[in-house]
Order: sequence, then C-alpha cells, then structure tokens
Amino acid sequence: MRSIEFHILLALASEERHGYAILQEIAALTGGEMQLEPGTLYRALHRMLKDGWVAESARRPAADLDDERRRYYRLTPAGRRVAAAEAARLQRLVAVARAYRLLSRA
Repeated sequence: MRSIEFHILLALASEERHGYAILQEIAALTGGEMQLEPGTLYRALHRMLKDGWVAESARRPAADLDDERRRYYRLTPAGRRVAAAEAARLQRLVAVARAYRLLSRA
C-alpha cells in the first residue's frame, strides 16, 4: 500500500469528507509534514474507488453548508479492513525498530 493511500484511509476513518477536507485532515494528522496536491489526492482516490476501499457518499450536508460541486467520500468495509491490516503491519515494524533500539519506548 502506498503511504498516501493509508493517509487517505486514516482521514476517512472517523467521518465522510470531501476532497479538500481530506487534504486538511492529512495535513493535521501529520503535523503539516504531508501536504498533498489536489491532483495527487484525486489520482489516489480514483485508484481507491476502483479497488473498493472508498466510495462516493450519497449523503450531503444541509444545502446552506454545502457546495454542489463537492464529492464526498467514505470508507468502505473493505477499506477499513485494508487500513486495519496496514496499521497492524506498521505496528509490527515499530516493535522491531524498538527491539533494535532504533526507537525509544516513550
């Protein structure tokens, strides 16, 4: 899995979001270290839609809070399973890094 795809799955894990909100959430989750370009985001979302990890949401916010051009995305059950598997894989790697004293336990 590409790092960008994992970050998108994380951004969608708590709630449905439109593209710009996904970009903002990724920036927040990474402390600003990952700043995606819109084209990069939408290419990744296209792959993830095709793979069944995310889906376009039919739900919309209230009309006065919405922009009709926005597309909202949600995590699918398959996407949640893939994200959980990747998180577990990363957790195992962190355990190895700690065992080799590459990371502190704090």
